[in-house]
Formats: sequence, C-alpha cells, structure tokens
Amino acid sequence: MTTTEQPAGAHREPPLKRVIGPKLLVLFVIGDILGTGIYATTGAVAGKVGGALWLPFAIGFVVAILTAASYVELVGKYPKAAGAALYTQKAFKVPFLTFIVAFMVMCSGLSSASAAARAFSGDYLAEFTEGVVPPTLIAILFILALAALNLRGVSESVKTNVVLTLVELTGLLIILAIGAWAVLTGDGEPSRLGEFQATGTGYALITSVLGATALGFFAFVGFEDSVNMAEETRDPVRTFPRAIFTGVAVTGTIYVLVALISSLLVDYRTLEKSSGPLLEVVKAGGLDFPPKAFALIALFAVTNSALINIMMASRLCYGMANERILPRAMGRVLRVRRTPVVGIVFVSLLAVGLVSTGEIAGLGDTTAFLLLCVFAVVNIAVLVLRRDPVEHEHFRTPTALPVLGAITALILASPLADRDADVYIRAGVLVAIGVGLWVVNKVVMRARGES
Repeated sequence: MTTTEQPAGAHREPPLKRVIGPKLLVLFVIGDILGTGIYATTGAVAGKVGGALWLPFAIGFVVAILTAASYVELVGKYPKAAGAALYTQKAFKVPFLTFIVAFMVMCSGLSSASAAARAFSGDYLAEFTEGVVPPTLIAILFILALAALNLRGVSESVKTNVVLTLVELTGLLIILAIGAWAVLTGDGEPSRLGEFQATGTGYALITSVLGATALGFFAFVGFEDSVNMAEETRDPVRTFPRAIFTGVAVTGTIYVLVALISSLLVDYRTLEKSSGPLLEVVKAGGLDFPPKAFALIALFAVTNSALINIMMASRLCYGMANERILPRAMGRVLRVRRTPVVGIVFVSLLAVGLVSTGEIAGLGDTTAFLLLCVFAVVNIAVLVLRRDPVEHEHFRTPTALPVLGAITALILASPLADRDADVYIRAGVLVAIGVGLWVVNKVVMRARGES
C-alpha cells in the first residue's frame, strides 16, 4: 500500500466538481453583482445625495475596480475556495483575525441575501398581491426554496443563475431603452443630474456623497464571492482575471447609466419613498412597457442575488472547514450531489434568522460596511503576500491599486460616510457572535487535543 493509499487519507471528503468554464464564470460574476442593489436601493441612494445619484455609483465603480484587482491577483496566486479568509491567514497568520474576516464575509452574504428576500416581498411583489401573506413569511419561504436548489448541486444553481442573470439584464436594458427614448424625445429634467440634496457647508456635501456611495456600494458587492468558486472552476488562474474585470466593468457601466436615467425621469424625492424605484422609472418613461412585467423581472433579479449569496456563504463554510477555522463537520459534502450539505443548512438557518431583523436599506448598508472592512484587509494582504512568491505565473496588480483600494474602503467604512447608527450596532452584534463562536471552536479543538 502506497502513502497516498493509507487509511489516514481515506476519510477525506471528495473534491468539489469543476463544472464552471470561462463564459459561465463571466455570467456568474455579472449575475452576482447585479440584482438587489440596483433594483431596490437606488431610491435610498437618491435620498442621501439628491438628483446627482449617478455620482455615488461612479465612485463605487472605481472603488470596486481597485479591490477587484487585488482579488484577481490573490485568486490567481491561491486558487482555493476560502477567499478572503485564506488570504488573511496567509498574510498575517493570526487565526483570530482570519476567523473574524471569514465570519464578516459570511455575514455580509447572509445580510445581502436577507435584503434580497425583503426586496422580493416588497413593492415589486405588491404589483401582484394585496398583502394577503405576511412579507416576513414570504421571505422565509423564499430562503428555504433557494436552500433546496443549492443542495441539489452547483451546476444546477449556476445554470439557474445564468437564466436569472439574462432576465435581470433584460430589465436593466429596458430601463436603458426608456432613457434613450426620453433623450430622443426631449423628456425628463436634465437639471436634476447636478442637484444635490445636501445644503450648507462643503463638509455636509462631502459626507452626503460618501454616505450615498457607501450605500450604493452594496450594488457592487458580489465579485468577491466568485473567488469562492475557485475549486469548482476549470483553470481558475487563467479564467478569473478576465471574468472579474469584465463583470465589474459591465455592471459598473450599466449602473451609472441606470442612475442617470432614474434621475432624469423621476424626482429624487419620489425615488426615495419607493422600495421599487426602477418601477417608478418605468411608469414615468415614455415607452408603454407594462409595470407588472417589469416587476416580475425585478423579482427574478432579487432572486438571483439571494441564490448566489446563499451559495457563496455555504462554500465559504466549506473552505473554512478545510482550513480548520471551523470544525470539520462544516466541510461535510453530500456524497450523491457533491455539495457542502452542512454549510448550506447552517447558512440558510442564519439567513432565516436575519431576514426579520431589518429592512432593505439597513441590511444593504450592513452588507456594504462589513465588506468594506474586509476589503481594506484584503488590499493590505496583497502587499504583504508579495513576500510569498509561488511557482506558477499569475496576474499581478500595480502596487498603487491595492494602496488606493485600502484607503477608499476605510474612508467609506468610517463615520465620514454618514451611516445610520443601527448599521454599526447590527455589525457589532454580528462580530460579537463571531467572537463567541471563535471561543467555542477553540474549546472544542482543545478538548479533542488539536492545536
């Protein structure tokens, strides 16, 4: 019997199946970024900044590109499933920090999925119902249905993601068509595009723009989730750079154009009051497009966001278990379907708990805040890990980009962003839960005689 055939290795879980190719990954990244953010929080962004709501999305686009470059370098260097947790551990070798980063990433995915579930049961669904079923119950059933799809397999989940991505892209293309028609026919108010809600000092203007950018950044999160699919992607070192940069560029361009059109056609005060702001744009546009049809598209869009976030959180659990940051049981794979069954059940239960703790804007801002903190760590990790060369070739980002990425992430995560206090409280509670889990995990490991 050879060394590789020893019983010590016989109990290892089977590897994940590599089913994702280049085109599928590009659509996956685009679908991961598009969705709840642009469909549901555009109005909240307008409420913070005013008619110039395109500006926060343009700034968020730049911040996303900076951090995306760091992720591309790291996933090419370490093509494993644990993402930011893996990079933090390799860079700083502080298990406590690694766990907190991983826990924040997982919670950001769950708060994002909860925001999507809330959006699903909001104004878009109200186009079809009279509120017979309580929104919270709808959101819970929604999460459970996505968990069942995730358990069936990544291939089925990603293929469903492709269909939903095409649907949500169609919805945004409808908005762009409405905007083009408005420009050609002279409809809309171009003066709104330079209208800022803040009055008084320049500091008030800066903080309102930063606050709107921080909230709008929720629309850009998702590209970082894709690195957790590294072990299910064919040739990840070559595939990820083009997929991530293409995904961020496509979505960023669409977001800025959608924001311009929204402000052109609808007053920011009207957008602010709606949890389905793009529906207001459809109703105000010159093209006679059925509002119910657009509402259905929006429901598919937020479904896609929730599906991907539940999927990524479960893969993060799997990756952390393999790195021994979480107990081995979290990496248990369903042998028939080859999916991380324990991780899926765990994150789905947490999402059901979170879905009743806040509204769309608050959960979205919590998601953005948690990830901005993580992005700052990842951008610094890129520079630290330059001292750890690997044998294979991979993408290397210019040094200035991670430096700027860390600075911008920290600014948007700071109180300068004029963030509501409940976001910090919610994030603080989540981190406190993470610390408690860390202590429990250490006690269990010591009881088993593990280091």
